[in-house]
Amino acid sequence: MTPSRIVNNYFAWMCNLVYNPKISRGVSYEKLLTTLNEIDFVYIISQDSNRFEDGVNLRYRFGYENNIPDSEIETYLDNHPCSILEMMIALSLRCEEHIMGDDDVGNRTGQWFWNMIVNLGLGSMTDQRFDRDYVIFCIDRFINREYEPDGEGGLVTIPNCRQDLRTIEIWYQMMWYLSNVLRN
Repeated sequence: MTPSRIVNNYFAWMCNLVYNPKISRGVSYEKLLTTLNEIDFVYIISQDSNRFEDGVNLRYRFGYENNIPDSEIETYLDNHPCSILEMMIALSLRCEEHIMGDDDVGNRTGQWFWNMIVNLGLGSMTDQRFDRDYVIFCIDRFINREYEPDGEGGLVTIPNCRQDLRTIEIWYQMMWYLSNVLRN
């Protein structure tokens, strides 16, 4: 398989995990997803390195599921840092497969992902309304932890949270958020 084909297939595979154009009734988010894939996930809380690693490991899951040797994944995909898109999709998968999986409800990986997109303030960034500068502003706000203490503007919002989520690693933010979802 050619390097560009591996890269393109990987992006399509990631997008298919969280986005189904058939269900979206003609609304496309390709520009948003592409931009999120172009922005490196940079973390300032050391434990968020785990989210970075989950994003990188997503590449090897793709390789495994598509019979692509690790050596090719390493050469063609593992030559840049984890992207925001990879981190968010890996986090969504981890939530669904390790915490929230429920055969009666079905796979909600896309739900967790799009909840984060909306909370970041990016839910309206369809291809028709796409504003790259605004997307970068929202992602910079998230990366620099300049969102609200309850998480509004970050990945998740936890109403009446007693902790300042800007100081809490992403995994704990997500666990508290999911606990909140289960209570309601």
